[in-house]
Amino acid sequence: MKPESNLKVFLIKLIAITFSIIIIINVFYNVFLSDKLEILSKLSSLDKETADMIKDKVRSEIRSGLAKERILSDEDATLIKKFIIKISSELK
Repeated sequence: MKPESNLKVFLIKLIAITFSIIIIINVFYNVFLSDKLEILSKLSSLDKETADMIKDKVRSEIRSGLAKERILSDEDATLIKKFIIKISSELK
């Protein structure tokens, strides 16, 4: 083969690989990252009114939880107790 022919084949392969990498990155972004980035941008652009609404909702949920006789199930209470004991032993 002539050196010019080898260079032509190399350039064609290089262009094909470059386009395939661009397509793979584009698909990866659109499938996996765009939804998560959209959620993050919505959270970062909260206005004062929306933030106050979220605070009020959290407060009402805390009030309704405190009105209940038991907030946690027995299994959750046991797990949290073991977790607190482990943390307190590591802090000593």
